[in-house]
Amino acid sequence: MTLKLVAADPHPLSLLGLAQLLQSEPNFELVASCSTASQAMQEVLRHEPELLLIDVNLPDRNGLELINELKNSTLDIKIIILTGALDENQTIDALRFGVKGVVLKDMPSHLLLQCLQKVAAGGLWMEKESIGAAFEKMLHREAGMRRLATILTPRETEVMRCVATGLSNNQIAEKLIVSEGTIKIHVHNIYRKIGINNRVDLTLYAQKRGLV
Repeated sequence: MTLKLVAADPHPLSLLGLAQLLQSEPNFELVASCSTASQAMQEVLRHEPELLLIDVNLPDRNGLELINELKNSTLDIKIIILTGALDENQTIDALRFGVKGVVLKDMPSHLLLQCLQKVAAGGLWMEKESIGAAFEKMLHREAGMRRLATILTPRETEVMRCVATGLSNNQIAEKLIVSEGTIKIHVHNIYRKIGINNRVDLTLYAQKRGLV
C-alpha cells in the first residue's frame, strides 16, 4: 500500500531534496509540497494524506498551531516535524499535540526514511536529546502546576505566568480581556499567597517551578 504524504517547508531546496529522496521509495507518494501553513492545510484537506511532514517555522503561521488544529480535527493523519532546531517548549507542545516523529534537518537522509517507515507502521521516532530534556522540563512544569493549584486560582496562575514572561499589567489586561485594575488585584493576591512582593521574585518563583 502506498501512503500519501504532504510536505510543508519554507525552503524550496528542502522540498526539492525531499521529493528526490522519495522518488525511489514505492511505499510513499509525495502528493503535495507546500511553503506555507495555509497551503499545507488546503492540501491536507484535499488529499487526506496518511502523513504530514512539516517544519514548525513557516512564514505565515507557526507550524505547531497548524498541528494543534489538525489534532482537533476528524482527520486521521500522522505528523512528523522536520526542522533545523526545536527548543524545549516547542518539543513539549509537539508532544502534547500528538506529533509522531521529530527529525532534525542536519541528520542523514536515511534516518528520515526510517522515521517515515516507523511512524507509518504506528511507531514513534523522536530525536533523543531534545525529547529527553523536554520530558524532564514537562514533568517539572506539571509538578509545579499541581503544587501551585493548591495555592492559587487558575486565573491567578495565568496572570502569574504572564507576569513572568515580562508582560505589564496593561498588556495582561488586554490579553485576558479584563480591566487593568482587576490584574492589579490578582497580582496583589499572588504576592500575598506565595509570600513575595515584587515582579522579579515572582518571575524567579515561576522559573524555578518550570512554569515559563
